[in-house]
Amino acid sequence: MTAKDHNRLLGIFFLINGGISALGGLIAALIYGGMGAAMLSASQKSEQQMMGGIFLGIGVVVAIIILIFSGFYLFTGWKIYKEQPAGRILGIIGSILCMLSFPLGTALGVYGLWFLFGDLGKSFYEGGEMIAGSPPPPPNSWQ
Repeated sequence: MTAKDHNRLLGIFFLINGGISALGGLIAALIYGGMGAAMLSASQKSEQQMMGGIFLGIGVVVAIIILIFSGFYLFTGWKIYKEQPAGRILGIIGSILCMLSFPLGTALGVYGLWFLFGDLGKSFYEGGEMIAGSPPPPPNSWQ
């Protein structure tokens, strides 16, 4: 695979990771928010209402944090996919953050760091000559 193929694949992986994270964050927010709303509506005592409010608050905080991370992953994936110079820096940061999410995020983080710190990624983003692996043999040896 060429450096351009690796870069495009890494961008797609970050976009997929961001989408899955956003979906998971929304589901978690709906679950906590629904539990909090159910506790608030069915409670008679102030302690029960307080627990409902806590669950509602947790739902909002979880949604905000996960949506911030998923937005960052989507932004990073887009920058990498469009081959913009900021994509390398964002990709390194995103790869490090992805490594906290086991197992798929860890795989994405390792792949991203391997590409972005490797010779292919460095030459791709620094505008140098792109290395495509071993060069083909000279034309005389084909006969």
